[in-house]
Amino acid sequence: MATRPLATALTLSKTPRAPSSSSGSHHSPPALVRRLQTLARALASSSPQAMASAPAPAPKKVLVPIANGTEPMEAVITIDVLRRSGADVAVASVEPASATVAAAWGVKLAADALLADIADAEFDLISLPGGMPGASNFRDCKLLENVVRKHVEKGKLCAAICAAPAVALGTWGLLNGLKATCHPSFMDKLPSEVHAVESRVQIDGKCVTSRGPGTAMEYSIVLVEQLYGKEKAEEVAGPMVMHPQHGVEFSTKELNSTSWNVGETPSILVPIANGTEEMEATMIIDILCRAKANVVVASLEDKLEVVASRKVKMVADVMLDDALKQQYDLILLPGGLGGAEAYAKSDKLMGLIKKQAEANKLYGAICASPAIALEPHGLLKGKKATSYPAMWNKLADQSECKNRVVVDGNLITSQGPGTSMEFSLAIVEKLFGREKARELAKTMVFV
Repeated sequence: MATRPLATALTLSKTPRAPSSSSGSHHSPPALVRRLQTLARALASSSPQAMASAPAPAPKKVLVPIANGTEPMEAVITIDVLRRSGADVAVASVEPASATVAAAWGVKLAADALLADIADAEFDLISLPGGMPGASNFRDCKLLENVVRKHVEKGKLCAAICAAPAVALGTWGLLNGLKATCHPSFMDKLPSEVHAVESRVQIDGKCVTSRGPGTAMEYSIVLVEQLYGKEKAEEVAGPMVMHPQHGVEFSTKELNSTSWNVGETPSILVPIANGTEEMEATMIIDILCRAKANVVVASLEDKLEVVASRKVKMVADVMLDDALKQQYDLILLPGGLGGAEAYAKSDKLMGLIKKQAEANKLYGAICASPAIALEPHGLLKGKKATSYPAMWNKLADQSECKNRVVVDGNLITSQGPGTSMEFSLAIVEKLFGREKARELAKTMVFV
């Protein structure tokens, strides 16, 4: 996803004037000259060369463990958001001798390292994603328990979401005496020594807990604030197009309504490439798999593993050439500037989507992809659409672009990471009905 450049204002602090000499000595430079000299020194010290020579503060170090059965939305959103803040995030597999994990809902992730290889490292934050059996795999990993226990004993920040507060931290006794929350279906698993609360995100001292995939973005922004402060948290949250009111009903702007009923198990293609926005891709794949769609993740690169925009390593099911051998009810393009550019340059992929559109079959895109991939190929012609706000000016028709999700007949578009869950749920609603979408939204604690 393209991020808006952050404007930085150069503030020049006023240097106190030296007391004027009563002798009126002609050796002292006039007041105007002194001011100009002060300004020149201030500008020189603020030049790119001077600023480059000043040592930058070391980034905060974060550990996010992953396991077979980890909830991929919770893992990927946390990693992505914290990396946006400048944190140095290590993604570590707790699986013995395997950096690649089979996360929940058919998502495959590749860790940066094995936990055993970085267990002695120091971290400012350890954050445990949820998911089952991911959380129980954490609980049963003695090495992870020891790493987290030593970290907490040093008074450092520890966090967990969904099943992980109850199944891992609670079982290890690390929530005793604290206020904590978790997924609604695990609240009764919190030990009696824990003060269970139903907050979407709960902070108690150096412990942060949260409820599920639908609260993962809020949770991650709270972690940024705990590490770097409120100003940095707001700076990170702004470009993500987060929902202004978390936990409320979601809605879609629909024009030219048509039936999307393609059967009980729709076949859906989700292409990924180096630079794809990992939050967007993961939410689309995860939520549609929850709805029982047949989701095929295809790599545009020369191997199944792609390095997404915030360096999360995602593993596709098939190569694009193999994916092209079958037809799909729906083709969806995640965003991310690098990913969108890769889609636009792929004649095979764009040819497939053009055939999809010509046959009046379903297609969609989010974030940078409507503007970078669909618009230049004529795939938005005669359609109302939206995209990442910084790219609205690339859309020929901007009349509906302020809507977070826009459906126009067989096309669906949306704005960015913070609208990805609404985008995915809108697709579920069109394919399976409003009740199914609301059921999933509640299960994920989105509403």
